[in-house]
Amino acid sequence: QVQLVESGGGLVQAGGSLRLSCAASGSIISNNVMGWYRQAPGRQREWVAIITSGGSTNYADSVKGRFTISRDGAKNTMYLQMNSLKPEDTAVYYCKSRLGGLDYWGQGTQVTVSS
Repeated sequence: QVQLVESGGGLVQAGGSLRLSCAASGSIISNNVMGWYRQAPGRQREWVAIITSGGSTNYADSVKGRFTISRDGAKNTMYLQMNSLKPEDTAVYYCKSRLGGLDYWGQGTQVTVSS
């Protein structure tokens, strides 16, 4: 059973930074395709960033150049470094792991960016 636990969310002013963490158990994250998603109030969940088992990364246009996805195999944890935050980045952020054709989600962490 794969379990994912996000942390690191909070309230930050526009232009600030936060680092989100996604701690995994039940699976080795470096073997999986991992991603970050977010959902703002009244909007559909959207993809933010992805990292493959080979370490390739890709980002949504809205966060490219500001967010960085990474992982630490020794800690079995994935990260999302978010810089130059904007009010429109306000959302609940979720991590996801794809393994064996199944998707596993964390419970989410709230990020609020004030203007």
